[in-house]
Formats: sequence, structure tokens, C-alpha cells
Amino acid sequence: MTESNNNLNKIDSKKFFSITYGCQMNENDTERLAGQLRCLGYEEGQDMESADLIFINTCCVRESAENKIYGKIGELKRLKSNNPNLIVGVTGCMAQKNREKLFKRAPHIDFILGTHNVHQLIKVVKDVEESKQQVLAVIDSAEEMPSSIPTARKGGVSAWVTIMYGCNNFCTYCIVPYVRGRERSREVVDIIEEIKQLSATGVKEVTLLGQNVNSYGKDNNGADFADLLAEIDKVDGIERIRYMTSHPRDMNDKVIETIKNSNKICEHFHLPIQSGCNEILKEMNRGYTVEYYKELVQKIRTALPNASITTDLIMGFPGETPDHFAETLELIKAIKYDAAYTFLYSKRSGTPAATMLNQVELSDKKKRLQALMAVQNDISLNINKSYEGKVVEVMVEGPSKSDKTRFTGRTRTNKIVIWDKQGDEATGDLINVKITKAQTWVLNGELI
Repeated sequence: MTESNNNLNKIDSKKFFSITYGCQMNENDTERLAGQLRCLGYEEGQDMESADLIFINTCCVRESAENKIYGKIGELKRLKSNNPNLIVGVTGCMAQKNREKLFKRAPHIDFILGTHNVHQLIKVVKDVEESKQQVLAVIDSAEEMPSSIPTARKGGVSAWVTIMYGCNNFCTYCIVPYVRGRERSREVVDIIEEIKQLSATGVKEVTLLGQNVNSYGKDNNGADFADLLAEIDKVDGIERIRYMTSHPRDMNDKVIETIKNSNKICEHFHLPIQSGCNEILKEMNRGYTVEYYKELVQKIRTALPNASITTDLIMGFPGETPDHFAETLELIKAIKYDAAYTFLYSKRSGTPAATMLNQVELSDKKKRLQALMAVQNDISLNINKSYEGKVVEVMVEGPSKSDKTRFTGRTRTNKIVIWDKQGDEATGDLINVKITKAQTWVLNGELI
């Protein structure tokens, strides 16, 4: 009788399927949305065809991404036609920005959940199930998030932990402050408790998330980012602490010193500069100069000589001339980044940059991107070659996706390392690997 009931429950259990676009914040939000659905009795399914509920967690940083998401939403119309009881939801930044327009463009959507309403999914889904009516849950001003939200982690030894929401920077190319709201910091005690719970489940590495993590606490939280890092460093069981993303303007001596004196905070600084030209930085409203930035990098390298430094760069911001671009090339040669994440500027409606004069031709953006990457790739390879013959500590991530006989992991400085599996190394283990050959993006080595 018990076995029969179990089989019946397995057949009748509701399934959900999620599709996530965008940044790590969105990935973390999807985990929270999934956790709430589990509270409602839903289990995660493997495909859309058999799902009882599908939600798309959206990004609207670029209009090209938004158009792609509209295409995916359109694909769900067929599934809704075949199964009228299917619940379709749209969440995330695009839901916040476009709200009612989504219902008009895609009437097969059942609910829209804004970025400030992530914790309300249980209520929204219940309302849809009971009323069979469309539900819009989007507020303009951010309210306080609950101290904890049911979360379905992806599993493994690494986890994301959101420490703050929103952004106050208003860079002229960025839509984030308009869809994520103003900065709100979580309480230190709530963050520490979440990390302790993760540690108890076997998590060894946490990545702290926020649009601008090093402005944590500026909203009168009583502790700043350095204080928070120092507290997390004390949590038993956690081996590595990472964070993203930092704004160069808010990186300070106290944070650098805290990382220097810590045991677990990784020596990797991601400092998006976006341009190497002061004139362009001013137009971007970045709030710092190239001179300030160089001084900051020097402080980091003096305190932590072995730290890695990476950045973001935008090619072809409105008004960028060949001379402006040449300044960016000179900057990356001077800084010598371990890696740079590069983007072609694209208009984002609703931002000041979208209406600026002197928009750069796409062909010029692409040429500049190619020229910059040629320089940066040489720098990255030369830095990586300095690792050859050295022994590095690596946290095991598991088998390589391209070759299951090889394993992959990362150094504290966020270098990807690949080696032939030789022993009983398991995901989460800290092992020593001797680097035998360096490539632009990875280090090859052997277990010692």
C-alpha cells in the first residue's frame, strides 16, 4: 500500500521548469524562486514539455538579450495551447521594466513578478491557481526583503550569497538602477547565519553577490564591506570567500587590508574600469579617473603582490574616438590585467547614453574589440606562463566538460587549472597542482 501511494505521488507531483538569463544575481534569484515552488509541492522537471509551471527569469541589460527573451516567451504559446492548465511566469529585470506590456504582447503569460517581489512567488502562484486570472506583482519602490527566503541550491561545494540589492551609481549606459532599485544591505547576522547553514551542508566556497558589493553598509547598516568580510572569514567550514562585483570608486584601504590579513578571502580583484580615457569615464558617470584607478591597483599590488586583477571594458561608447581608444590600449598595457571581459557598447533604451550624440559605428566597435583582445590575450598568456613550474592550491570542481579523464578546478586567484585525474580527488578538495603548461585561459598541470 505504501509503495503504491509513493508511486501515485510520484506520478501526480507537479513539475516546474526554469529558464534563466543574465548575471549571477539572476541565478541566485532563480534558486530562491525554485525554493518557494518546492514549498508549494513542485519538483524541478527536466524539460518544458512535461512541466506544470514554467518561469523565465529575465535580463534586460541589453536590448539584444531582451529580444531573445521575447522569442523564448513566444515559444511557450504552443505549450500553453496544448495544455491550458500550464502556468507561465516571467520574473526578473525585464518583468520589472516592461510589466503590463508583457501581458499585452504575450497574453499567454499568467504572472509577472518584479525584482522587488522575489519573495512573493508562493502567494502569486496560489492566486493564479485559485483564480485562473493573470497576476501582476511589481512594485516600484523596494521594500525590505525577508531575512530568509526558501532556496533550492544547485548543490555542490560552492554557493552564491546575496549581501545587498540594488545600485545607486547610475552609470549612463546601465539600466540596472532602474530595475533593481536603490541599494539595500542585508543585516550581517542574517548573512552569517545563511553562510553557517551552507557550511553545515558541505559548502566550502561562497561568492558574495551585489551590484556593487563594496558599497555594502552605506545605507546605515552599521557595518561596512570590510567588516562583513572579516566576520565571514571566521565561519568554520568555509575555505574560500569570493565576491562580485566591485566598483573601483568604493574599493578602499580597509578592504585591501582585510583581505591581506584574512585566511579565506581569495586574492582576486575584479575592478571594472570600462574605459581608459578620463573623458569617456566622465560621460559614463563612473565617478573616478584613470589616475585614481592606477593608484588603487598599485595599492593592491603592494599589499598583495600575488593577487590577480581582472576588469570589464566597453568598446565604442558614444563619443569614443580613435584617440580615446588608444588611451584604453595604453591602460591595459600599463595595468597588465590577468583577464579582461570586453563588450561592444549597445544602446539600452531608458538610459542617458542611448540618446547621446556621436554613436560609434558597429564596424569600428568590432575593430577596436579585436585590437584590444589581441593585446590583452598576449598579456594574459605571459602572466599565465609565469605560473609554469610553480605549485598552486586548487579547489577541485570536478571532471572537465570536454574530457572526463581530466579534472578541473580554480586557484585562489581564480585561474582555471586542468590536470589528469590521478587519485581520489573529489569536488571541494583542496589539492596541490604543479603547473606544466600555460595557455591564455587555462593552466595545465599535474597532481603532486
